[in-house]
Amino acid sequence: MALTDITRPSDVALNTDLYELTMAQGYWESGLVDGEGCFNVFFRDAPFNGGYAIACGMGQIADLVENFVYDEESLAYLASIPAPGGGALFKPGFLDYLRNFRMRVSVWAIPEGELAFAREPMVRVQGPIIDCQLIETALLNLVNFQTLVATKTARVVYAAEGHPVSDFGLRRAQGPDGGLAVARASYIGGASSTSNVLAGKIYGIPVFGTHAHSWVMSFPTELDAFRAFAASSPKNCVLLLDTYDVRQGIQNAITVGKEMEERGERLSAVRIDSGDLAKLSKMARAAFDEAGLPYVKISASNDLDEYTIQSLFAQGAPIDSFGVGTKLATCDPQPSLGGVYKLSATRETTKDAWDPVIKLSEQAYKRTIPGVQHIRRYYDAAGVPVGDMIVDDSVDMGDASSMVNVLDELTSYDLTDATPVELMVKLVEDGHGVGEAESIEASKARCREAFMHLDPAVKRFLNPQYYPVGLERGLARLRNELALEEAKGSGRRSRA
Repeated sequence: MALTDITRPSDVALNTDLYELTMAQGYWESGLVDGEGCFNVFFRDAPFNGGYAIACGMGQIADLVENFVYDEESLAYLASIPAPGGGALFKPGFLDYLRNFRMRVSVWAIPEGELAFAREPMVRVQGPIIDCQLIETALLNLVNFQTLVATKTARVVYAAEGHPVSDFGLRRAQGPDGGLAVARASYIGGASSTSNVLAGKIYGIPVFGTHAHSWVMSFPTELDAFRAFAASSPKNCVLLLDTYDVRQGIQNAITVGKEMEERGERLSAVRIDSGDLAKLSKMARAAFDEAGLPYVKISASNDLDEYTIQSLFAQGAPIDSFGVGTKLATCDPQPSLGGVYKLSATRETTKDAWDPVIKLSEQAYKRTIPGVQHIRRYYDAAGVPVGDMIVDDSVDMGDASSMVNVLDELTSYDLTDATPVELMVKLVEDGHGVGEAESIEASKARCREAFMHLDPAVKRFLNPQYYPVGLERGLARLRNELALEEAKGSGRRSRA
């Protein structure tokens, strides 16, 4: 499903990596159609060398599942794909299976806009293993990028210290769908508006924009251009000052501002898009105040990010709002989240108990967590989150008030005085969305509330404090037991 268009639902199913389909055919031929799997989406490191992420993209998962079908045109294309060794890649019987295919998975996830941390499951998918495999790529495509954008935006908004931030990134985004994903995720992450008109139509996000340098260059003088724009858009008049010379631009804007006052109108703001933003914004503020126009706001743009904005305020820049484009849309300097989708449990039928499985890898860093996992987030008396415990209800809890660090079994955390809250919620049951779809405003509000309560030490940009993520002690023991079994080459992934 392209974010822009769901008029062809079958495109959803083909928005995948080929190996998902070759594996599905293998499961079908191996008689594993009724076999079930449990998969988890997680990331190994918080993005931007930070201490957290903002979960995003979950609000579109139900649509993804419900629209996951193969029509005749899609099946004809699959039938035409050749196998490298000759003949057709996909067998007629398997294509017949896909002809009547409907997703039967159930999905749980961290609510959209909520805080997420490294190694814990952001999304859990359970159901027929073929279904779980087929949805992998499209699901990661939804969650990875939007989580990255929402996190980047939260950082920018945090640096902006309550001043509005607008998404200006469409023209630098990764294509039309990328631009829409940026607008959606950045709004959830804290942006006040977007320049993307289509995103405004689809998602109900406030849109914002005034004029470019080309407007000024199209008139005989800058003053003529400012007067024409004020006449055309008196209720949305933000004048761009740096087409030629900011100092003269300020004087021309003051002239137009006073002319607007005489007509009972007001110049809303001016924008500076180049040069020393701290110096020029101070110059503009002083000039407008002296001219008796203290209500005129100052907006800044020009390759901004959280570090630049933080530096501007450290220099005392009197900037009221920010337009952030390239570095937000491209998530500079980290272009991907690196979220993965890993199998953690299997069972032959729905009547069987789950059999936890583990991936060891050549790198200990990539060792997975077994079992059907969910998260308990613990809060102190002030409502500050102090730790996340990964739990499998089928494992004996033992001491439920402590957990073992997810990467270091010698480090544990005492959560006796904290209050646990179940974090993951069910989004899909047996292929169908659960309840009413949540609004983008609800996700945005959740992000604002969660971020407000996060310890500032975890939010800081340089060397953030580690937020504790751990395993319930019984689950930690299970992981060690399975790891030992696999290391011995037993080939038996059963619960000890």
